[in-house]
Amino acid sequence: MQVLAYGADPLQQLDYWPGSRADAPLVVYVHGGGWKRGDKAMMQGSAKLADWQAEGYAVASLNYRLVPAARVEDQAQDVADAIAFLRSNAAQLGFDPARIVLVGHSAGAHLVALVGTDSTWLNRAGLTLDQIRGVIALDGAAYDVPDQMGENALLMGKTYEQAFGTDPKRQLALSPTAHAGAPNARAFLILHVQRKDGVAQSRALADALRQAGTVVSIEGLPGRGLRGHAEINRRLGEADYPATPLVDRWLASVFDGAGSIN
Repeated sequence: MQVLAYGADPLQQLDYWPGSRADAPLVVYVHGGGWKRGDKAMMQGSAKLADWQAEGYAVASLNYRLVPAARVEDQAQDVADAIAFLRSNAAQLGFDPARIVLVGHSAGAHLVALVGTDSTWLNRAGLTLDQIRGVIALDGAAYDVPDQMGENALLMGKTYEQAFGTDPKRQLALSPTAHAGAPNARAFLILHVQRKDGVAQSRALADALRQAGTVVSIEGLPGRGLRGHAEINRRLGEADYPATPLVDRWLASVFDGAGSIN
């Protein structure tokens, strides 16, 4: 594993594991934590890392600046800037810059969906949306931020308000569903457990992407509430966890250029 800096801030760092060959595809993972916590180190020793390495993929796990010292806008730009850094060093690191997939869980799912739908962040980093082969969003529930804040004002209201503020225009600007009209990243896989808000938000994002002509697959998984929400991240990669074969098939298909398992 290499620890690499993609910016000057101490949190603008990533962990990188090479693939099995110099033209390996790259999986870029963005952690969750309510936009205010979490760490790239959660990839180390995980089942998903072992699974993706067994498939021969290169893997990067990102840190990004955290709320309240930074804004969600800064976090989206950090994700885009990290991708630009990785692509510019692809030859030295040993992966195929034309085959990159973003994977995010929870707040990370929101960030990868935002970067995969709103061209602002990649454009500022000198990239375009069609340079992202695919996006996997794991049990996000902030794809439509104004709707989510209303739905969960009692449970997670303070977390959402700290991240997105109270201005409806800003909340909408940071909503992937609002940006799901074309262009988008080439393909999306949206996975959710059985949480009312996560199910509704995932379906709405998938519908918006389909209306724009973007290739999208959506799957519901066992598991309820916050326990299921944590499990999809912790157990992904385990052979007997239902999300693992879904993700494995989808990644293989997208990296091969077929676009989707559906």
